Amino acid sequence: MRLRKTKRVPFRSPGELDAMAAAGAIVGQALVAVREAAKAGVSTLELDTVAESVIRDAGAVPSFKGYHGFPGSICSSVNDVVVHGIPSDDVVLAEGDLVSIDCGAILDGWHGDSAWTFGVGELSQADQELSDATRLSMEAGIAAMVDGARLTDISHAIEVGTRHAEKTFGHSFGIVDGYGGHGIGREMHLDPFLPNEGEAGHGPLLVIGSTLAIEPMLTLGTTDTTELDDGWTVVTDDGSRAAHWEHTVAVTADGPRILTQRPV
Repeated sequence: MRLRKTKRVPFRSPGELDAMAAAGAIVGQALVAVREAAKAGVSTLELDTVAESVIRDAGAVPSFKGYHGFPGSICSSVNDVVVHGIPSDDVVLAEGDLVSIDCGAILDGWHGDSAWTFGVGELSQADQELSDATRLSMEAGIAAMVDGARLTDISHAIEVGTRHAEKTFGHSFGIVDGYGGHGIGREMHLDPFLPNEGEAGHGPLLVIGSTLAIEPMLTLGTTDTTELDDGWTVVTDDGSRAAHWEHTVAVTADGPRILTQRPV
């Protein structure tokens, strides 16, 4: 009888991880520049121009632009938009808006992918807690990215992180149904798909060098969403606000390595 080999999450060499980190650093720079530019009265199309300039000036290429026809260099998702918001002159930021920016860059053939939620001016307490809960859930998932773990150990850690945040903040959060993280490397989206909730102990094995984009999306209400007629924009069905945090992460012998670090 031949023993079946355990499937592994695709892995990279140390040099390839460094190359991915170089692409990820450009993504981090672009996100910081976008956040600095995100003021009341600024359109999301203007934010897109900022991000594209940072990426191209660094010698990289925006990975989102033209991806399956997507027109922007960022996804700009405001308030009840969960993900994949199209940058537009018609979407003008206002004080108190909750903004999620997803951004990707390709450098020397390697991808970096990261998302960040922040406020325009002062956020309401509920919106700030939503963003904080999403970040904490992402960090819980990152902490589970260790050699020898299974894929859904990360899913379970994200879910547990969300439930812990509910106890911390005293109200519930919806884990958006049907969306999650993914493999990443020389393509932006690779197998395996990474759910943001579920039972631990299933799926491919994580090994040193395995790379994933970890990206929880939480709402202040429903877990149900609808894609608009533009074929991209995903909104909450009940109009509740949503947050989205993401990092590209690698398994190393020293623990998880975030490949999309942002400049301080």
